[in-house]
Amino acid sequence: MGTLNPDLVSKDVDAILNDAVALKDEYRKSMLIPELVLLALLRRKDTAAARLLNLFKTERGVDLERLDRQTHLAAEQRRDQDGNLDFAALNNRLVPMSRQTIILVDEALTVAQAAHEIRVDTDHVLQVLGESSMSTSGLLRQHGITPKAIQDILSDNSRVITRAEATTRDFVASAKSGKLKPVYFRENLLREMINILSQSISRHIILVGPDGVGKRTLAYSLALLMSEGKGPNGLKSLVQVDEAALLESDQKAVRMGLNQARGGIFFVPLLHRFFGGPIKADFAKATPLIQKAFLEDDPIIIGTTTDQEWQNRLMNINAITENAQLLRVPEPSVEETIEILKVMRPHIEADYDLKVNEEALALAARLAKRYMGSNPLPRSAEQLLHRSAALVSMARQTQLPYKPELDDPSTLDAEDITLAASQMTGVPVSKLGEDERLRYASMVEHIKERLIGQDQAVLAVSRAIKTARVGLKDPKRPIGAFLFLGPTGVGKTELARALAEFMFGSEDAMLPLDMSEFKDESSLNRLLGSPSGY
Repeated sequence: MGTLNPDLVSKDVDAILNDAVALKDEYRKSMLIPELVLLALLRRKDTAAARLLNLFKTERGVDLERLDRQTHLAAEQRRDQDGNLDFAALNNRLVPMSRQTIILVDEALTVAQAAHEIRVDTDHVLQVLGESSMSTSGLLRQHGITPKAIQDILSDNSRVITRAEATTRDFVASAKSGKLKPVYFRENLLREMINILSQSISRHIILVGPDGVGKRTLAYSLALLMSEGKGPNGLKSLVQVDEAALLESDQKAVRMGLNQARGGIFFVPLLHRFFGGPIKADFAKATPLIQKAFLEDDPIIIGTTTDQEWQNRLMNINAITENAQLLRVPEPSVEETIEILKVMRPHIEADYDLKVNEEALALAARLAKRYMGSNPLPRSAEQLLHRSAALVSMARQTQLPYKPELDDPSTLDAEDITLAASQMTGVPVSKLGEDERLRYASMVEHIKERLIGQDQAVLAVSRAIKTARVGLKDPKRPIGAFLFLGPTGVGKTELARALAEFMFGSEDAMLPLDMSEFKDESSLNRLLGSPSGY
């Protein structure tokens, strides 16, 4: 006797079957029968089937309590033949499944595959339970719950029955049903994207930019436009494959995603993971499918990657370079980041149950740009905002032993942002709280307090820094390159230390390289890297 493959069913279906096992014991049955599965479906909340049944109740007046009672009576009287297949329940207990229950799972898998899903979920089970071949069909049909009625609800694009382990997600459908959060629209980039999508050739797009600048958000904002009927003509969906489904079976998940995205857009974050290069591809089995998709017109592929990954993995693949267009996504300005944070503010307030001052949003963007350069905007500002909100939330939790002492634990203000930024960067609060304009205006005087008698060097360095601060610097060039000449002890290194302390709050921000260690060519390779093929 075999055992049901656990990889065929979702966690929710596994839980339903375990509930049915408990009911089997309660009803003193020898095996799992469809009536017990239906009873478990009716009683377990927060599943795709439960949400579907709730729609039948609210929109079609179905009496679910009466259906529960009828199913209870049917389960008591029902008999079925053993199907020679066991279900592995909790604690590795093997429970026999009836012949009809095996048919139920088999047909539910067919329904799931038709819906571009890898695993059987609860709504697929409910649909098959209503089929005329099942012993439960009469119970469900009395209440108007038929496969056709279920399909009518599922085909309504204004409504999405979310499931815990969906293989794919259509963000246009999610937006129509209100399940996609509002995002900031970067209008210039959206205009360029829609322009490319409106062409008749080379419509595939690669969004290139550093991690954290908002490439995914750009795609989701396009989905929001499409949900309002403001997207490019002829495109109806924006489909993305679930990460968990990719990890489990990348080839199957990508194939299902491409099938569901027909007539729309197939969105592939971190496209480089499907292709090799200096390192092995993460999802090598799905590589041919993605590569072939770039050679076709339907669906349209929108992928994201970074400059480095584009150069290392993607730019030499003809299928991509000949059929896709690059759209570079730069880091937003501080002003644009503030607008992005304003869109996020209602969600932050709801998540942490507090009010966020507008001054706090502006300060979060400025401090993130100034002191958290390892992450670009807007991600760094978003992280700072969440960290600050968590601090304020902690202050209200009386049971916490190490909560911060804040003046107003119901409002997120500039002081909270400063405190969180200090914790994240190690820069003292006093430095973060200073007015930037006044601080840089007195830069020369500040450095001269530490370095006496080197006015020319201090002025040269300060002038370069101030020029960069007002935006007159070429962004592709360094702020300055200085060669300090003079005998030992006159203040060359001290000037570099003073500059690091002024700009970054700590002398540790200076990275010293003792060039006497690099006199030999073999030692110099430690700076430049080994020659090719070494």
